[in-house]
Amino acid sequence: MEIKVLGAGCKTCKKLHQAALDAVAETGADVRVEYVTDMGEIAAMGIMSTPALMIDGSVKAMGRAPKKKEIAQMIEDAR
Repeated sequence: MEIKVLGAGCKTCKKLHQAALDAVAETGADVRVEYVTDMGEIAAMGIMSTPALMIDGSVKAMGRAPKKKEIAQMIEDAR
């Protein structure tokens, strides 16, 4: 499984990245977390508002930063 945190590197985006890492650790899932900050790459993925979260290529959140508990549930749902 792959999670992508998409954002320009702002405080909120960094908090989302950490929440994703914490959720992965909590669930014990085999997940690779990538933090994408290249705005051209983000736009090419169809993301128009950051921060955003993708799991296995599917946009799960855009324009907001879900909390660790919500991300953990997204991981479980994607399994």
